[in-house]
Amino acid sequence: MNWFTTLFTSTLGRKLLMALTGLFLILFLLVHLIGNLQLLNDDGGKSFNLYAEFMSKNPLIQIVSKGNFFFILLHITVSLFLSIKNRNSRGSERYAVTSGNNSPWASRNMGVLGTLVLVFLVIHLKDFWAAMHFTEMPKAIYDGVEYRDIYSVVALWFAKGWYVGLYVFCMLAVGFHLWHGFASAFQTLGLNHQKYNPIIVFVGRTFAVVVPALFAWIPLNMFFF
Repeated sequence: MNWFTTLFTSTLGRKLLMALTGLFLILFLLVHLIGNLQLLNDDGGKSFNLYAEFMSKNPLIQIVSKGNFFFILLHITVSLFLSIKNRNSRGSERYAVTSGNNSPWASRNMGVLGTLVLVFLVIHLKDFWAAMHFTEMPKAIYDGVEYRDIYSVVALWFAKGWYVGLYVFCMLAVGFHLWHGFASAFQTLGLNHQKYNPIIVFVGRTFAVVVPALFAWIPLNMFFF
């Protein structure tokens, strides 16, 4: 159990946890995006409602979903421990690393960006996940079978200009968070290499731009078109 204790108490162990949970959440974002893109199908919400029904009834998906909540909480908890440790550390070395002119803006503000993402996550879960599980949902019927009409709930929120603006702003924060976090996770895990670093950086930055942009495009498209 000594290695387990070290993993949660040492700075290196916590950074390792941050990297592993971060990569898992990156994968979750990709899968979540694929599902959310069903909102753009011109079928009155049928594709999205069927997708949501499949996700809610599939046992494997539900296990992964519960694990995702755990990893989100673990990622947040570990990041708080690391932030507190960095704040309490003294000497010029910390400032040279975190505040130097050569340090990327996203790298120096990961805590702020992470906080914005957390605030968005809480709002998002309240408006959609909690509504799905704890309120009476409207119904839709396809081929004689009744389904929860989750699409209509999403469309209702994405018809509000202020909510769409908030969503897009938070996706911008997600993008900046990923801009530094993607490559940083590989570096922490020791998977960086002089030969492959340019590829990792390119893939990470492409992901940090494309995925949040597509997430943001969904409410913009539903609001304007």
